[in-house]
Amino acid sequence: MRNQGWIDGRLPVMLSLLLGAGADFVMMGGMLAGHDQSAGDMIEREGKKYKLFYGMSSSVAMKKYSGKVADYRASEGKSVEVPYKGDVNETIQDILGGVRSTCTYVGAAKLKELSRRTTFIRVTQQINNIFS
Repeated sequence: MRNQGWIDGRLPVMLSLLLGAGADFVMMGGMLAGHDQSAGDMIEREGKKYKLFYGMSSSVAMKKYSGKVADYRASEGKSVEVPYKGDVNETIQDILGGVRSTCTYVGAAKLKELSRRTTFIRVTQQINNIFS
């Protein structure tokens, strides 16, 4: 099982949800984009820094690495300006902290155990009548 395109940098703990659901790997390009260690040109607009980010299926990537978008293909990815985030270390620590916390909550001593110990519950009522 894999995930593509769902993790975009807003919530590092989403990685834990996907691994708990059984994903073998998760593509995290958007979450890791915008850091010093990521590719992309730095631009500055109105006093704010951004890094250009493009997916490898985007027309930008195909033109850069193949010279054009092949006739039999369509570009699927996108090209965006991502706010500059500095060093990637803090983001990696957030990701690891989220996964460690999740493993603790479900009693998984190893990452391999996470999907076996995770239970998802469908929530059908969003109003808490007990504590309101």
